[in-house]
Amino acid sequence: MVPSSERHVPVLLQDAIRYLNVRPGKTYADATLGFAGHAAAIAQELGGQGRLIGFDRDPDALELARARLQSLGDLLGPQMPQWELHGEEFSAMSRHIAPGTLDGLLADFGVSSMQLDSAHRGFSFQADGPLDMRMNPRSGATAEQVVNQADEKVLADLIYEFGEERRSRRFARAIVRARPIKTTAQLAKVLSAAAPAMKSERGRHPIHPATRIFQALRIYVNAELNEIQALLQAAPKLLKPGGRLVVISFHSLEDRLAKDALREGARQGVLEVLTRKPVTASEEETDRNPRARSAKLRAAERTETRQE
Repeated sequence: MVPSSERHVPVLLQDAIRYLNVRPGKTYADATLGFAGHAAAIAQELGGQGRLIGFDRDPDALELARARLQSLGDLLGPQMPQWELHGEEFSAMSRHIAPGTLDGLLADFGVSSMQLDSAHRGFSFQADGPLDMRMNPRSGATAEQVVNQADEKVLADLIYEFGEERRSRRFARAIVRARPIKTTAQLAKVLSAAAPAMKSERGRHPIHPATRIFQALRIYVNAELNEIQALLQAAPKLLKPGGRLVVISFHSLEDRLAKDALREGARQGVLEVLTRKPVTASEEETDRNPRARSAKLRAAERTETRQE
């Protein structure tokens, strides 16, 4: 098995560091640690007088991030900034960070490579595993419970809303008829059978019929959009004047929330948008890391306006 450190490649790393404007001795937060790829790069720029705060509700990710930062500290010695990690949702950030104290805040909303590549977590249909999909496997309903217990209308609505799948009723009906469904492979097979024949368009491979439904279930199980909205609402209050907010999204629902929040912040005079269009990965990066293809980065700066 390939070590996690080799499997996980932080997306848009150099762009994120540039837009964060990381400066020695300042305070930065990473709302979505993962394997700490972005956090490690931030730490190396901060120096011994800086401070790094990290969040991740996934206990496996938190453990790996802690190990990576400890190893980096061994290398950097006194040039390693102070750091602290919190095993909580990033919507809890305001409980740990005082208003107006951050020089930068980064959030990468994508599912990490570690989660996708771990069959037992149930995030992907590429390998068979239990239908879990919880970012925090210690709490909340699993995808299996949703698939087998939600009524057909609820399933159709969440598939339509969170998966942007126009054939949501068709797929919901197929799921209900195939119950009980216990594994990712079982669910993928049911969805494939329910889908019309897939056709390639403009030389592209067709999207597997399970893709949008798995996305919808994951978003629903983890209340991801509510989490993102809470973070985007809190961010301007946590930043110092001149502090930077950088967000990386991977699908249209996330990106729409980020775009609207930054525009609203600009309208209120509390943010200055730095990215007129989202920053995307270069061809070189997507060749190296295909998961970067859908990534979009948006950034804004806290204005000098007095914080509420």
